[in-house]
Amino acid sequence: MADRITVIGWDGTPLTEAAGAALAAATLVAGAPYQLSALPVPAAAERLVLGNVQLAARRIAEHRGAVVVVAEGDPGFFGVVRTLRRPEYGLELEVLPAVSSVAAAFARAGMPWEDAQVVSAHGGRLRRAANICRAHQKVAVLTAPGAGPSELALMLRGVHRTFVVCEALGTDDEDVTVLTSDRVADHDWRDPNVVLVIGGNSGGPQNGAVSEAAGWLAGRPVGYPGPERGWALPAEAYAGAGSAADALGASDTLPAHVRAFVLARLGARPGDLVWSVGAGNGALAVEAARFGAAVVAVEADRSACARLAVNARRYGVEVETVHGGGPEVLGGLPEPDAVVVEAGGPAVVRAALARRPDRFVAVARTFAEAEDVRRAIAEAGYRADGALLQSTPLEPLETATAEPAGAGASAGLRLGAGAAGVLLLWGEQIV
Repeated sequence: MADRITVIGWDGTPLTEAAGAALAAATLVAGAPYQLSALPVPAAAERLVLGNVQLAARRIAEHRGAVVVVAEGDPGFFGVVRTLRRPEYGLELEVLPAVSSVAAAFARAGMPWEDAQVVSAHGGRLRRAANICRAHQKVAVLTAPGAGPSELALMLRGVHRTFVVCEALGTDDEDVTVLTSDRVADHDWRDPNVVLVIGGNSGGPQNGAVSEAAGWLAGRPVGYPGPERGWALPAEAYAGAGSAADALGASDTLPAHVRAFVLARLGARPGDLVWSVGAGNGALAVEAARFGAAVVAVEADRSACARLAVNARRYGVEVETVHGGGPEVLGGLPEPDAVVVEAGGPAVVRAALARRPDRFVAVARTFAEAEDVRRAIAEAGYRADGALLQSTPLEPLETATAEPAGAGASAGLRLGAGAAGVLLLWGEQIV
């Protein structure tokens, strides 16, 4: 094992005294080509280009002498420290961080960033990073070759955002460019870069609600947006109050217990993209978005689309609304991780399943339709299941002369009128 391993974070500024001393004493220095050429690496030291970090870690573990690993910014933040600290390498590290590239990028933009999401597009995660940008209003993306600003902008085609592209931060070639997402793909960008993706439509929670996370907890915790606490909110939470209820249309909202079950089957999480087809007023779409997923809601009724937009703004979430109906609408949507078909029938179900989401849920209106949907799910190669969900509320006995309680009721409660059952079918890909 190496006698000493020092990981130096470098942001282009002069090295600290400790970092300079470690570099001067090194017998092996690992880093990117531009770092190895720009820093005063001892002439006798072995130089190791830091490409595959796992291979570099094995070489470092075999080396006898003093090792320095040079990384960008803070190497403990989406950096090499995580890999080098793996137990199989047995390496003891001293880490000397600089300002992280994300902190530097937000500083160049003059923006606070404790409320930002930070994601990495390395390792084939560009699509999930793009979904985070769909779902959130302030995201820093650590790019990679082949997963840079242009590729990210193409993934977000049709979603309006402002890009702040920070190239070669901390070097003489540093450049910061601000432009709208539709213009990003027209440029050639240099590595390394950090992209800030800013903007959205929700404008934050309405009704004066302020996130409890502001000022003490970094990032936007899942479920914090909006004035309401909890999940599977009652229909009235989406229908307004009093005379406004009719205008907002409570009738197109799935019952709370059904929405809770559907959300459990969908398993929406940050980085996922969920389709809600036949979304109505968007209660289910909004709640999936509150789990941190990106959501595309498809609805044929324009007035329902307007209600959906109101509900998304109320709860401070991003929901992309697509007006239309029928299978043909789904062809132009980005790839989904999970799909719920609230309305549309077997034809829409088959079109959605053809896009191969990991998880799928559909609402059926009749037993005959349920059988058609179940068959479509199974024929698409999914593990199919289903249930009839029905909930009966408990009501207090108003007076001593009220009707006798039903079997199993307590002295002060009785079963209320049960709502009509809802047929649900779902499927998961067979691994």
